[in-house]
Parts: sequence; structure tokens; C-alpha cells
Amino acid sequence: MNKDKIRNIAIIAHVDHGKTSLVNELLKQGGVFRSNQEVGDRVMDSNALERERGITILAKNAAIHYKDYKINVIDTPGHSDFGGEVERALKMVDGVLLVVDAYEGTMPQTRFVLEKALALNLKVIVVINKIDRPDARISEVQDEVLELLFDLNANEDQLNSPVIYASARLGISSKDINTQGKDMLPLFEEIISHIPAPSGDNTKPLQMLVSNTEHSDFLGKLAVGKIENGSIKVGQMVAVSNFFTPEKTEKLRVQQLFVFDGMKKTETELAEAGDIVCVAGLGDIMIGDTICDVEKIEPLEFVKISEPSVEMTFMVNDSPFAGKEGKFVTSRHLRDRLYKETIRDLSLRVEDTDSTEAFRVRGRGEMHLSILIENMRREGYEFQVSMPKVLFKYDDAGKKMEPIDKLVVDVPEESVGAVISKMGARKGELLEMRPQGGRTRLEFLVPSRGLFGYKSEFLTDTRGEGVMSSVHYGYDYYKGDIERRNVGALVAHETGECIGYGLANAQERGMLFVSPGDKVYGGMIVGENPKNEDLVVNVCKRKQLTNMRSSSADEALHLIPPKKMSLEKSIEFLNDDELLEVTPQSIRLRKIILDHDKRGIAKFRAKNAKE
Repeated sequence: MNKDKIRNIAIIAHVDHGKTSLVNELLKQGGVFRSNQEVGDRVMDSNALERERGITILAKNAAIHYKDYKINVIDTPGHSDFGGEVERALKMVDGVLLVVDAYEGTMPQTRFVLEKALALNLKVIVVINKIDRPDARISEVQDEVLELLFDLNANEDQLNSPVIYASARLGISSKDINTQGKDMLPLFEEIISHIPAPSGDNTKPLQMLVSNTEHSDFLGKLAVGKIENGSIKVGQMVAVSNFFTPEKTEKLRVQQLFVFDGMKKTETELAEAGDIVCVAGLGDIMIGDTICDVEKIEPLEFVKISEPSVEMTFMVNDSPFAGKEGKFVTSRHLRDRLYKETIRDLSLRVEDTDSTEAFRVRGRGEMHLSILIENMRREGYEFQVSMPKVLFKYDDAGKKMEPIDKLVVDVPEESVGAVISKMGARKGELLEMRPQGGRTRLEFLVPSRGLFGYKSEFLTDTRGEGVMSSVHYGYDYYKGDIERRNVGALVAHETGECIGYGLANAQERGMLFVSPGDKVYGGMIVGENPKNEDLVVNVCKRKQLTNMRSSSADEALHLIPPKKMSLEKSIEFLNDDELLEVTPQSIRLRKIILDHDKRGIAKFRAKNAKE
């Protein structure tokens, strides 16, 4: 296809502002599906975890044909923990659709993704989505976007970015705030007129930067990227080189070539500058490599991915139940899987430790690492992880610095006091407080470690009505100690099976995490103690059977339903003397030192050393 008839765009936004729903509607109205085909919501969220959680985790490609144009669309994640996916995707496009919620307006991730797009000098189309919301404040949100563009030093062309008013749910868009849209044609027209055609030259030697990789059971590794210059065809000999390690250049033959058509890949013999393609047969090609002409090897520089700010230790499971539920349980399995993940996810770092059975894993946030943990347990891995910790830095004078997040919360008016109080205890600094109808928006700068374990508290304080989101802001000097958890743990006394009688006695001490029939071991955490101290309880205790009767002998036991601990809640709950045991079937919290006497001695020594 003539590159003048190609448009490459990425859809970027804060989480839950409607990117994937918008892509869904563009695909529908772009004729990708048959007229009688039943199309579900968020068809681009193909990953099982994405559909379960309602979020986009991986950037994905699709292509829409409108009139005689081909529009390559990349749907990107909205959560800040997956910002590496966004940064990579922007290398393949010439413009972006910045989607902003008509009520929420600009949020932390809106700023992050827009800043990356402006730095690459990409054209911007602002899409104010969800205009059908009864609480929509369209004019104010439009002003907020303009203000954000000013703050980020956008050039004159970017400041004059066109605005489209849309509702992805209703499938409508309009260029005029006062005109009711009928379909997505105004948005299609704006993409064609405002986003430039790719700038590559077909006559120059081949250059294609690999921005993503996929895996096929039949074809092996597939390289995805935009052809910057030249053309590529099946059977062609190409050179695979890297800007930072040009001495490791390899010469390989292109086995198969695909272009995106709708949501599928279509095989082709030839592709030219400007198109986004998928290449098979280039061995163990990596993200950031450049596919070049063998006669003129000129690798392109890849985008610098933001550094991780949180780390956890992944280690081999050594609990009394180790090896009973997992398929991959050895340190070799664990190490291979973690290093394999770093090839696909450039914002993840893995390091060996002094122990051959533990590995330091660094990511962009708690959710980033929790998604990795969930994927691994679904694949059959069994392992343990430690409490997440932030990565500190030191300035030239040796002063400790820590990562700071910008937190934005939207809460009912009556919850404002509780949220400000909790943020104060977590060393948060209030930047702005803005009423919006019956709700209030608060903005804080807070240490990243101050947000660990806060989400559950936040939902409790706001009765489930609050919305919170954060994005990495930068580094600042250490703010002082922050209490991670204000409750203690109920720890199982012995190994065995939970009995109703034992649970009935234990539930008087606090909220339990286990039910009758669950298997536990000594040192495993079975509940939380409202007092900020650990307490050993015997949940396996049976009622003694005697021939003596009492007035209460036949009373029924009333057990309070246990608190179900998801993976995220368990990671939030972790303290520095605890581990999370993860298997394909179970998630168990435990103490690092399982023996009660040894744990007490270690705690006493640590307290004395601190004093």
C-alpha cells in the first residue's frame, strides 16, 4: 500500500478512560466485523487476566480500513505500572489519540503518556470521551487538557490539537460540543486529515526498529515494528543489529512476513516504509534490535524505558507444603522464567543474589509485579515472594533519596478528613483540594512506600466510593519512617487441618483468613489481629470428648465468614518478617521464621539492636 494512505496511531489515556472501548467501536464501524457478527466488549483485551480485571496490560496492534486508507491502531495500557508498554508503542506511530474522561479530566497517567508523546514530537488528537455521563463537565476538562499542554511545553501545533467529543459506549463522535454525533466518522476524518503519513523512504536501505515481540508455536519468535525506510520481502537476507551492541550483528533470512488486517495478521510477500509488520524467521531477535539491509547496516536508537522503582525477592518455596501443588518448583525453573520475562518486558529487571535460591526482581509498581506473579502461578510455578520495597538512591553528598508518587483521589465530601489524616501519617503532602459536585478531588505528593497496603484502607474509609490513582513523580529526600501496617497477624500454632471448634475460639482474637477443612502449618498466618502485635492461635484444636455433660455442650458454633485474601490483598498485607507462598492452587501468608520460639528470640534481638 502507498505509504501516503497509511496512518499509524496509538490510543493513550489514564486507566478506565475508555481507550479499549473506543478501539472496539472504531473496529466495528471500520468494517472489521461482519454486520451480523456478535461482538463483545473490549475485544482487544484478549488476555484472560485483562478480561478478569478489566484493564489493559499489553499493548496490541490492529488495523482498520477507512475509505482507501489503512489506519494501524495500537491500544496501550492505562495503568502507570505498565508504562513501558506505552513507551515502546509510541516508537511505532506518527500521532496519538489522547482519550480523557469527560468527568475525571486529566489524571496522573494522562500527564505521563502525553509527556512521552510530546517528547517524540507526535501529533495529538484530543478525544473527550464519555460525554453521555450525567456529571460530565466537558468545557472544564477541555481547559484542563489545554493547561496540561502548556505545562508540558507543547509546541504551537500541539497546542492547537483538534478536539473530538465522543462516547465510545454509544459509538458516537462529533467535532462540535453542541452537535449530537451519529457515528465515529468525524473521528476517522480527523485521523486522516490531522495525523501525518509515515515519513519513511522506500528507496533507502531497509531499517526497521523492533518495538515488540510475539511468540508462535509454529513460527517461533515474531518481530513487530514499523518499517522506517526501505522495504522487506519474504526470502530476503537481512542484518539484525543493535544500536548499543553493533558488534553482535547477525545475518538471517526472512521466512514469513505479515501485516495487520483488522485483528488478524495477514501473510504478505512484500511490505514497504511506513507500515507496521510482523517478521518471522529471525532467530532470537530482541526488542530494540534493528532489521537492516545487509549492504548498509545502520541500527536505530531505541527509546529509553523508565527505570523500575519497586523490588521484591522471588525465592524457592521451602514451606512444609513445598512441592505438593506446583509443576515447576526448582531454582533453575524459577530463574529461567524470570530472565525470560525480562526479554519481553523491558521495564522489568532481574538480578541474582548471594543465594542460588533467591532472585531480586524490580518493577514499576506493586501491580506490575503482581501480574507477573499471577501469570507464573497460572503456568504452574510454585515459589515465595517477600514484601515489596522501594529502591532508594543517594545524592552526591550521600543523602538518601526515595521515589515519590503523585496521588490523585476522588472521594465523597464526608471522606475527605479520613483520607487527609491517613495521608499525613504516610508522609503525604497535600497539593490541591478541588470540589467537584458532591465529591472532592485531592492531589498529594507521597512516598511510594507510603502507598503500600493503602488501597484496602482507602476503600474502607470511602465506603467503596473513592477512586485513587498514582504515577511516579520523581525522587526526593527520605521522608522518615512510615508504619507499614497497623494490625498484627494471627499465626497458626501447629500443622494440621482447620477445625470449627478451634476457629470459633480463634475468631474472638481477630478476623480469620481460613475456613474449616483448610490445611495449615505452624508459622502460617491465618488471620489479622486488631492489636498491632502477632498472636499464636490454635485453629486445629478439637473439642475434648468426655462423658460429662454441661448446659452449653450442644450449642452450635457460629463461625464468622473468613476474609478472602486475593493476591493483591496478600501482597498489601505483607510485613518485612513475612513471606507470601504462591502455588497454582493456593496463596498462603507465612512468617519467615516458622518456629515460634526462634521467631520470638529473633524479634527480641532485633529490638535490642535497634535500641
